[in-house]
This record gives sequence, C-alpha cells and structure tokens, in this order.
Amino acid sequence: MEPVTFTTDDAARLEGEVRTPEGEPRGSAVLCHPHPRHGGSKDHPLLWAIRNDLAATRRLVVLGFNFRGVMGSGGTYGGGRDELRDVAAAIRTVRERAAPELPTALIGWSFGANVAVRAAIDDPRVAALALIGLPLVPNDLSLPPLPDAADLRALRRPVLLLAGEHDTFSPSAEVETYATGFPQATVRIVTGTDHYFWRREREAASIVGGFVERVLTPA
Repeated sequence: MEPVTFTTDDAARLEGEVRTPEGEPRGSAVLCHPHPRHGGSKDHPLLWAIRNDLAATRRLVVLGFNFRGVMGSGGTYGGGRDELRDVAAAIRTVRERAAPELPTALIGWSFGANVAVRAAIDDPRVAALALIGLPLVPNDLSLPPLPDAADLRALRRPVLLLAGEHDTFSPSAEVETYATGFPQATVRIVTGTDHYFWRREREAASIVGGFVERVLTPA
C-alpha cells in the first residue's frame, strides 16, 4: 500500500492510498467512501475488502481516498457537490499510476455512491460503475438529487447496484426500480445483511470484483 496525495482543480489537497497488483495491471479503480459527517472515510472494512479483492484477485490499480475535509485531506465538506472535483482528481491520479489507456471502474458506497453516479454521468473515463447502498429513500443525509431518467439513459456503461436485504437507505424494491433507468444495469441484493455489510465484507467485495472483472477484462 502506497500513501499518495493529489490536488483537485480547486486546489484541495487530498490524501489516499494506492494498492497495485502483482504483475501488469488490467485496469484501475477509484473507491468513494460514505458520508463525511457520519464517520465515513477510506478506512472502513468494506472498502478495504473491495480494494484487496480488486488488486489481488482482479489485478487492478486501486485508489482509496478521503474526500475533502476528512482526516488528512484538505478543504472542507462540500455537501456532495464539491466532492465531484475530488472524484475527477482521483480518477486522473489512478489512471496515471495504471496507464491512461486502461479502463477505470468507479465504485461508491452510500454518500460515495451518490457522488459516484453523478460524477460518472459527465466523465467518459469511467468505464464501469458500482453503486453500493445508494441512498434512494428520504433520509437525514442531505444529499444532492440523483440523476434523473434522461441522464441515466446517457450513461451507456455497465452499472452494478448492490445492497443488503435489510438496507433502509437502499431498499431492494427501490434499487430494482432505479436500475431500470440505466441502459446496462445489474442488481445484486445480499440476503441477511443491511447497509453496512458487517461480517459480509468479503462477500460484497467478491460481488463487486466479479462485476468489474467481467466488464473491464472480458474473456
């Protein structure tokens, strides 16, 4: 694991960690963490599990980072809007490490999923998108609105929507409905768990990793 720092286009200096695979990489990935004001950071066990799976099993260069204002990252919380700049800078950074011609997956969890889907709409560098526990029902997180059906139709790249069976932020019925707006969407609901995937992190990571491997490095 290699610590890195990088700077956004509005001069916020962010901290992250890059994990590289053994051998030649087959692509790259960026991980977006949960809500900064509810304890979210790059260091959650679920994100560690996903990072390990993508690097060790799928041979991707993976960047986990802290959004602005979190831990050692500069700047201040941007309400989910300025964080779009953070994602753009993270994608640039990981692609420089892997090779710009290799495909890049963008993976977000909860608040990070809300930011990731909005970032992917306008960023052609994102070849695949995984949204974990995407908040789809009214809640106290004060998140920006999600892309509407017209915007989703323009996202002609593979998308995974993953949620726990008992996720109150991302109920399975709402996940299935929202997925219909994407041209290419896969839905996976993990039984017996909720928004946090406690003790099911490796299982969730394997689902994400399998999806990314299939769509970025098909046989």
